[in-house]
Amino acid sequence: MRETIKLSTHRREQLVDITPQVAELVEHSGIQQGVVAVYAQGATAAIMIQENWDESVQTDVVHLLQKLIPKGVWLHDEQDGNGDSHLKSGLVGPSETIPLIDGQLGLSRWQNIFFCEFDGPRSDRKVVCTVLADDIPLVGESA
Repeated sequence: MRETIKLSTHRREQLVDITPQVAELVEHSGIQQGVVAVYAQGATAAIMIQENWDESVQTDVVHLLQKLIPKGVWLHDEQDGNGDSHLKSGLVGPSETIPLIDGQLGLSRWQNIFFCEFDGPRSDRKVVCTVLADDIPLVGESA
């Protein structure tokens, strides 16, 4: 099963918690055991699994990446001013794969799935979610 989550972002750089939307897609799929692949479409966006206890971790991630990859010093900035956005998205990566265990996301208590915006604000961001079922029987089950 494949579905697309559509979202808007409101700042140039931010992490948006999409865990509830992904969990809803998983529930809708009816798949109990398997994986969900979460993929950010766009060359200046990424997907990250991170803590969501409070916003300080998300803010720290953005600040770290701003320090590591500052704006305005890259060759691509001569094209459209977002060279840092491309580098940040490449460093973080466009996707994550999460196990499905008994119909639930196999995240720990403190893990959530974040869409990482590095070139916002944007009104039309997309995250493609592909839910795949395990087809291997569990121990003790017949095929």
